[in-house]
Amino acid sequence: MDVAQFWQQFITGMQQTSWYEYVAVIAGIASVWFSRKENILVYPVGLINTIIYIFISFKYHLLGEASVNFYYSVMSIYGWWLWTRKDQVKHEVILHITFSNRKEWLQQLAFFAVFYIAIFFALTAAKKSFAEGAIPWADAFASATAYTGMWLMAKKKVESWYWWIATNVASIPLYFVKTLVFTSVQYVVLLIMAVAGLMAWMQKAKRLEHG
Repeated sequence: MDVAQFWQQFITGMQQTSWYEYVAVIAGIASVWFSRKENILVYPVGLINTIIYIFISFKYHLLGEASVNFYYSVMSIYGWWLWTRKDQVKHEVILHITFSNRKEWLQQLAFFAVFYIAIFFALTAAKKSFAEGAIPWADAFASATAYTGMWLMAKKKVESWYWWIATNVASIPLYFVKTLVFTSVQYVVLLIMAVAGLMAWMQKAKRLEHG
């Protein structure tokens, strides 16, 4: 694809963007902004994004992404609860931003590997049966990294941002080839915000480590 074809596809895709995709993208960007700020609004705003994307993902045969957004919705409720828990004596928030130790890193990698393999084989089977538009390896990677990132964000782990960065990098071309151009643009913005989020959470974690 040359530059002219790329630009034409971009313009056509933007013109075909539905109103609900615009709402989902704006909510998604706002949610990541609140996450970077460690603001509890990350979860209610994020739920708007994930619920809409469940519908969009099914519509465009992104079955792995549909499962991710359902998982996001469940984990948003779980994370909302974790982030608001307070100490019964001091009445202070219990959960703080921290770095993962070696054991937790191994758990993350194992968590990612299990989901990648499971989603890849499920999508490969679906592609043969009814979802011809599925892209198993790419969809599985974007999905498994997102599963891992969401799990770690609920626990306020700095490393969640590494997984978000991987998700965003994989999702930019994945959604573009599906003609969901505005969503692809969203992931470019989210990639930049994820890098900023990583730096912000690293600073907070270091401050907490040093008292």
